[in-house]
Amino acid sequence: MLHQLSFSAPNRDGPKIVFPFPHPPPSARAGLDALAAADPDLGRIEAAAGPLPWRRRAGGFPGLLQAIVGQQISNQAAGAIWHRLHATAGALEPEGLLALPDESLRLAGLSRPKIAHARALAAAFAEGRLSEGTLAGMRDAEAVAAIAAVRGMGVWSAEIYLLFALERDDVFPAGDLALASAAAHLKALPSRPGPTALRRLAEPWQPWRALAARLLWHHWRHVTGRPAMDDLPTT
Repeated sequence: MLHQLSFSAPNRDGPKIVFPFPHPPPSARAGLDALAAADPDLGRIEAAAGPLPWRRRAGGFPGLLQAIVGQQISNQAAGAIWHRLHATAGALEPEGLLALPDESLRLAGLSRPKIAHARALAAAFAEGRLSEGTLAGMRDAEAVAAIAAVRGMGVWSAEIYLLFALERDDVFPAGDLALASAAAHLKALPSRPGPTALRRLAEPWQPWRALAARLLWHHWRHVTGRPAMDDLPTT
């Protein structure tokens, strides 16, 4: 089943384009209901912002490459780069990306540091140091450590992968600025919390902190007027 939620896209010949967005799975819906009961602030988000769109990313190399693309830039910019990478033959496969010249990756929109990080990630998969199956079989902390050991990845990228690709329930990327901004707005805090304070704030949301993060991103997109899923057309 799909909710019909609107994603605003340029359309000079008519009304805005509407894309269908997926429901959360039943297990996640139960967690969202538990969060709403435990924290009324979280419980009000969907009433104001609409049903939560269920965002997913591919597993394995493409999902982690997408995390690199999204580092320190807006979702809109990341979506445009991802679209170009998707159209670049071989770019979403470890061996294929390693075979591409830097110029091809630069034309897709990757900066010099991100090209180096993408190649380091591709080498980790090509050499068998990382694999989709191995990561899926690890506990959260083990998987985060394995991913963060790759040059250019870091804890944030690893946690984003666990949340959107592996769909873990209790991962919380406390270093995410949008999450911090959303929490500050939702909780009427005097300032945006740092990672330590945000992680402390999220403790009562266990064992559903990943779902709380999804709700907070949804809230922030709503209050800032951003599309509910502006990366959908590029995946």
